[in-house]
Amino acid sequence: MGGDILEVEVSALKGTNLDKLEEAILLQAELLELKANPDRRAEGVVVEARLDRGRGPVATVLIQRGTLRKGDVVVAGSEWGKVRVMIDDHGRQVTESLPSMPVEVLGLNGTPGAGDLFAVADSEASAREISEYRRRKLRLARTGTTTRTSLEQMMNQLGETGKKEFPIVIKADVQGSVEAISAALEKLGNEEVTARIVHAAVGGITETDVTLAAASGAVILGFNVRANTQAREASRREHCEIRYYSVIYNLIDDVTAAMSGMLAPTLRETFLGNAEILEVFRITKVGNIAGCRVTEGMVKRGARVRLVRDNVVIHEGTLSTLKRFKDEVREVQTGQECGMSFEKYDDLKVGDVIECFEVEEVERTLQD
Repeated sequence: MGGDILEVEVSALKGTNLDKLEEAILLQAELLELKANPDRRAEGVVVEARLDRGRGPVATVLIQRGTLRKGDVVVAGSEWGKVRVMIDDHGRQVTESLPSMPVEVLGLNGTPGAGDLFAVADSEASAREISEYRRRKLRLARTGTTTRTSLEQMMNQLGETGKKEFPIVIKADVQGSVEAISAALEKLGNEEVTARIVHAAVGGITETDVTLAAASGAVILGFNVRANTQAREASRREHCEIRYYSVIYNLIDDVTAAMSGMLAPTLRETFLGNAEILEVFRITKVGNIAGCRVTEGMVKRGARVRLVRDNVVIHEGTLSTLKRFKDEVREVQTGQECGMSFEKYDDLKVGDVIECFEVEEVERTLQD
């Protein structure tokens, strides 16, 4: 391709050129002369994180500098803990990890976010203090306590924007899935409806999640996780919907369909025909009946009609009576004569034109 950027066509599904990709990465690393000091406290980045049922929070980290050792106290994002176990990419337990090594770390008190930076702290007290500080900042950012919003202000804002919200609670097996699903859902919507993520976290679906969803009218989406017994009982009691997925595209498609159902349908008008009033008859207890000839298309009983006089629409309503001679009929075709009357309207004159049409509701989608 030229330049200093390498390109390798690969397929993870078929395993194509993965060896060439590894060679290209090693070549690029050699050309860039990447170096790291192993004789210092470890620092790196969280690649992935999940909540394992038997082992608790598990973070996959990549060491970027320094050496991470078993027993080190680390801070990862807003979480902290002491490294109890390290597992390398071959599934073996190790006591230390050098720069460029990916390892699974057990011992954190919570699940950090993918992309969070981690570092070895001076002590447990220091790690706890840093963690609490970051959590406070995170809470402030989420709740916006610097500018409190009253319920009345929220309702006014909703009234001004006119947007409907589709509230969602997301629970997934790993942090990367949580972030991918949240990012995809935030892109859905239009000027009428939007997805609102009430809560998104790693781990199985709990009774607390159901309570939160029920209070906010949200649906719970579980990705590669399941609800425990208490959560299932609470969902039945609260009539809270829980849906399970293993493919992100299926989840997005279902939410898109649900949000499309919240859109107001569009009205599609279909022209049926025109009729000209030839004579007006006054019938006792009925009112005026228009003797007409259908000049174009057809007219249909129960259809919508417009009364046009001198090219101006003076009334729009519903056709209540349609007769051929003395018989009620469903429709009358071009060239035939008939009698018509409108619902709750009888200001009819010879020469008026009756325009007949149908209106149907058409469901919309977010792509419309």
